[in-house]
Amino acid sequence: FHKSKKEKTSKCTRIRKTPRPTEEKKKHPKLLKHKASFFEIDLAKFAIRFCNYCFFFSFSIRFSNMDFVVEEGKRVNEECSTLILPALSIGNVGQLAVDLLVSSTDAERIGYLDDPNLLPCVGNDAYGPLPCGEIALPFEVYESSSISTTLAQQRSPVAKGMMINFVENIANFAASNGKKHVIVLSSLDFQRLHNLDMSRGPQVYYLSNTGSDGRDDHCEKLGFGRLNEYDSEGRCWKYLSSVFEKNSEDDLTFPSEDELEDIDYYPSLPFAALFSAFKAKGLKVTCLLCYCSEGDNIPEAFLLAEAASKLTGLSPDKFHGEEGGKWRIPYSWKSMYGAPPDMSMF
Repeated sequence: FHKSKKEKTSKCTRIRKTPRPTEEKKKHPKLLKHKASFFEIDLAKFAIRFCNYCFFFSFSIRFSNMDFVVEEGKRVNEECSTLILPALSIGNVGQLAVDLLVSSTDAERIGYLDDPNLLPCVGNDAYGPLPCGEIALPFEVYESSSISTTLAQQRSPVAKGMMINFVENIANFAASNGKKHVIVLSSLDFQRLHNLDMSRGPQVYYLSNTGSDGRDDHCEKLGFGRLNEYDSEGRCWKYLSSVFEKNSEDDLTFPSEDELEDIDYYPSLPFAALFSAFKAKGLKVTCLLCYCSEGDNIPEAFLLAEAASKLTGLSPDKFHGEEGGKWRIPYSWKSMYGAPPDMSMF
């Protein structure tokens, strides 16, 4: 291609009809590319926004505590005294239920929580049908003025061995932002359910700090079943209480994985740590739980979302559902199991 004037051929002359590359492109031949596709443009916008996010956090991140970053132009509604958040467990039912509540109540993202104990992740907007440049972050905070409730969505797991630190940061966030009641949504392994009553259909279980035995009269009236496996005097439950209440007099340790017994299954889950941390802060906390297996857990997500609505006095009939329905399906659920098969194959 790069021949002297004396060695030019007709083929070379035809190539020279294209615009001459700039000096910058001569140095970097890879800049001579085809016109960018829509995918490449969206990817470039995504990369720019993510870099801006990283640049912003370079000034705000702290390695000892979690930061609550309020987005520009947004403000925290002090009337939102109830906090609903998931506790990661089998089937991700708690996260799916929060997705459903955020989408159906038209909740607005007001900020995000930056915690060094969470594994980093980034993704597309989970609720918007159009690519508007919004990105999903590991821990987001939403508020809905119509229901006076704060919703927190956790999208990535906690780093191994950092659960206590993470939970303590969440409890500090809730207490410092004026939350009075915290509702934790989570799931339990169906194989742990021993007394199954098929006549009642899917059952929602609860754990509350209203009574010393985990009982709550309001939850009983709503038809929820108390988590009978809760034992405040159990070794693991006592360990969690001593950790968050800073009771150094109790020389307790959490058993290793090899030492765990069947009764230790429940206090070893994230919801138990959250329950103990909120309780130590003097906040009212209610855990709503359901049993499930890995697979399609959308029915369980509806079950927990409806239970949370009942507990807070919300009416799903007032939600912004589609086609006359009560619930609005999150846009991200449409690709939950991947794209449909190419019908041209058949």
